[in-house]
Amino acid sequence: MFAKSIPSSFQGLSTSRLAQRMRKALSLLVLIASLAALALIVRDQHAQRFVDLHKRFLSLDVLQPDAVSANAAVSGNTYPEDGRYRAIAEFLAKKYKVSHEVTLDLVSIAHAAGHQLGVDPLLIIAVMAVESRFNPIAESVAGAKGLMQVIPKYHTEKFEEFGGEEAVFDPETNILVGSQILRDNLRRTGNLSMALQMYAGALNDEQDLYSSRVMNEKQRLQRVVSQLQPSTPAKTASARSVVLQVSPLTP
Repeated sequence: MFAKSIPSSFQGLSTSRLAQRMRKALSLLVLIASLAALALIVRDQHAQRFVDLHKRFLSLDVLQPDAVSANAAVSGNTYPEDGRYRAIAEFLAKKYKVSHEVTLDLVSIAHAAGHQLGVDPLLIIAVMAVESRFNPIAESVAGAKGLMQVIPKYHTEKFEEFGGEEAVFDPETNILVGSQILRDNLRRTGNLSMALQMYAGALNDEQDLYSSRVMNEKQRLQRVVSQLQPSTPAKTASARSVVLQVSPLTP
């Protein structure tokens, strides 16, 4: 009677062997459950990281005035830049298989950095796309790291205000430092194509393949922006005046 109640796969096994197999099966189940829990924790931490990044980004005095418009959802107002940021973020999210919330944060930071440094934000975003495909922990064999593939040892002075080279994988820091490098290259060369080739360490490339890739990406972003319904001058001016009135961070 007892033998019939035991599954056929276990029949003929000694009690000790049966117990051993059951323990192994139980251990495997526990391992699977632990891995699943770890995956959830990593996912939540990753999401929280960008929430914290977004909050910190909005509080920076140096990233103005475009950073103010990134806070439109919080204040309940709608500014012309919102549609631009979201359209670009949606395009990038689909093309590079990245979370829309993440790309929206990165697009907002790129615009703020571009405004601060006098660099075209779309150029900054295009460099990110070519360099890392928006992977914040990307790292090359040459030591280039982060979203804009900055090599920390060559730009130690730029990282000092952010706590040192260890901040290279912080998305906000990486974008700011990468944008500073682009600005410096533009000032040195006075030529966009040459500045981009210098950024990639490819000045000897007579075909300018790197700059061509970046500019092609930038043109795609410009087409996304050009498809937006333009605001009337009156509405745009009105929205900007609201930003100036409600934001204590505007210069």
